[in-house]
Amino acid sequence: MLGKTAGGLFWMFRNLERCENNARLLNAGFRIALTRSATAGAEWKSILTTAGSVADYEARHDCYNSDNVMDFMLRDPSNPSSVISTMKAARDNARLVRTALTREVWEATNESWITLKKLLSSPIGEQQLPDTLATIRQQCAQVRGATLGTLLRNDGFNFIRLGTFIERADNTARILDVKYYLLLPSIAKVGSSLDVVQWETILRSVSAQRAYRWLNGAEISPLNIAEFLILHKQMPRSLIFCLQKIADNLGYLANDYGQIHESCVNAETSNDRMKTCGIEEIFEQGLHEYIQDFIAQNSRLAAQIEQDYRFQG
Repeated sequence: MLGKTAGGLFWMFRNLERCENNARLLNAGFRIALTRSATAGAEWKSILTTAGSVADYEARHDCYNSDNVMDFMLRDPSNPSSVISTMKAARDNARLVRTALTREVWEATNESWITLKKLLSSPIGEQQLPDTLATIRQQCAQVRGATLGTLLRNDGFNFIRLGTFIERADNTARILDVKYYLLLPSIAKVGSSLDVVQWETILRSVSAQRAYRWLNGAEISPLNIAEFLILHKQMPRSLIFCLQKIADNLGYLANDYGQIHESCVNAETSNDRMKTCGIEEIFEQGLHEYIQDFIAQNSRLAAQIEQDYRFQG
């Protein structure tokens, strides 16, 4: 497969995943802001911090409020991480690699772009937000469903999965990091009813609340939640699940092309290291430090994949 096609598939699904993740992130922030109206500005800022968009936002706005943040994260075409920008980028990449997609995948992607462009043609109010975010998630799910249901499991599919899980791992890590270092106003709140509400909202933001309760019942423990989102191998948005899928798909590509690249070796090494790591060890190291290191490694791995497979070729 040409590097340009591989890169188009990789970035099509990175952008699709980012689009859905931003919708989930907004939903989590909106719920938390409702429970903490006195400090809602800090909650809206935390959304932008997680998305890595604070600098871009502050260049356009001088305060954090629901209208400005929602518009920036949903509709602002000058924000490369907004829902409208990421869906447009996904659709543009899909058009670039049209011959590598089935008709069903292309039509689902194009329909999603048209639907979201119309949906976000005017500002979204707080009352409209839940339904709007649900529609965004549904449109992304349609593209993913068409992909899983109709594409060959060939090298193109592997690049699609790499883009998906690189982006998903980054999102889960950032949500965990922001929760510990931005959302809690003070150490006195840890373990309080407010803390429990916030953790439940974070679980919802990664579609993990029901799965967590199946395993842990009603107990809300920061340690258990961190372990679930980092080290649970059956949780499809956990860090270890994403890293395992990245290593698997790089291994499939190595078999397809008969060459083991540096990105494959690095992914296997990171995956093996995470398998032997316990949550107590992570907390002893420092959760913030651990997650920051993971985010940096994930970013380097993405760059190495692009280099190994010559995405600009």
